[in-house]
Amino acid sequence: MTEQPHVPEPFATRVGEGEALWWFGALAEVKVTAEQTGGLLSILEITEPPGAEAPLHVHHREDEGFWVLAGDVSFEVGGTTIQAGAGDFAFGPRGIPHRYSVGPNGCRMLFIMTPGGFEGLVRGMSIPAERRELPPPMNEEPDFERLGAVAQEYGCELLG
Repeated sequence: MTEQPHVPEPFATRVGEGEALWWFGALAEVKVTAEQTGGLLSILEITEPPGAEAPLHVHHREDEGFWVLAGDVSFEVGGTTIQAGAGDFAFGPRGIPHRYSVGPNGCRMLFIMTPGGFEGLVRGMSIPAERRELPPPMNEEPDFERLGAVAQEYGCELLG
C-alpha cells in the first residue's frame, strides 16, 4: 500500500484570496499550494488578455489540467489540438510539449498541477500584482535567459 502525504489541515481559499501575481501579461492567482496539500497539487487561476499565447514548453515533473472558466482557448498538446470554451477541461500529460492561444475575448482558467509546486515557477517569473486585474502592457522584452533558468529549476523546458 502506498503511503499518502500528510495534509496539514483542511482549508478553503475564497474568492479574492490567494497570492496575486502579474505573470507577463496575465494575472495569476495562487489558489492552492503544494505546501497546503502536502505536495499533492497546486491550483492557479489565470486571467489572460485577448490573443495571449503561451510558448511551446514541456513539464517534466507534473501533469497539467486546464479548466476554462470564461472565454475560449486553443490548446496544442503534442499533435492534438483542443478547442476549449467556458466549462471545458483540457489535459496536458507531463513530458508532452504543449502551448495555448487565447481567443478574442480573453479567458479565465484554472491550471491544476499534479504533483504540486508549479506556483514556485510562476512566482519566479512574476512580480506581485498591484491590483487583482490584468497588468499594464509590458514595455520591454522579457529576459529569456533568466526565464529559461527559472523554468529549468522547476522541471519545465521552454521550447519556442
